[in-house]
Amino acid sequence: MTPDPTVLDRLLEISELFQRDLAREFSGTSLTTARTRVLWELVHAGPSTQQALATRLEVSARNVTGLVDALEQAGYVERTPHPTDRRATLVTLTPPAEELMREMQRDHQELSATLLEAVPAADRDAFLRGLDAVAERLRGLVAASGAGRTAAPPMEPVP
Repeated sequence: MTPDPTVLDRLLEISELFQRDLAREFSGTSLTTARTRVLWELVHAGPSTQQALATRLEVSARNVTGLVDALEQAGYVERTPHPTDRRATLVTLTPPAEELMREMQRDHQELSATLLEAVPAADRDAFLRGLDAVAERLRGLVAASGAGRTAAPPMEPVP
């Protein structure tokens, strides 16, 4: 007898379905999930230094450099001089990338509405509150599990 799926099972399935959808959507482009995260950050925060991007994305400066290099080569971003700091450059969306991100935002709104239609209207507010609560709890658990840990625990030797 197969046990009923847990909340975690369902969330993992949803995550996997979104990953498959993204892979399909980005097929034939130079975009990846990580590169798209950079574009989303620039949409929400505006032009940013690579250091600021690295901090917000919680990745290394070297990682952001590689992402920005690839996005610049593909025509999604450009580096421009910082207006007040001669040593810094700003990463800015190009006009075609701005249009792409507007399209993505529209697509997100449409998909959100389509997905929410699966929930009866009378249950939607509770559903959204539940999603917020689960996301908040998971953020807290992730933060707590990462606090004070600087390295992964050693692996047990395989006999």
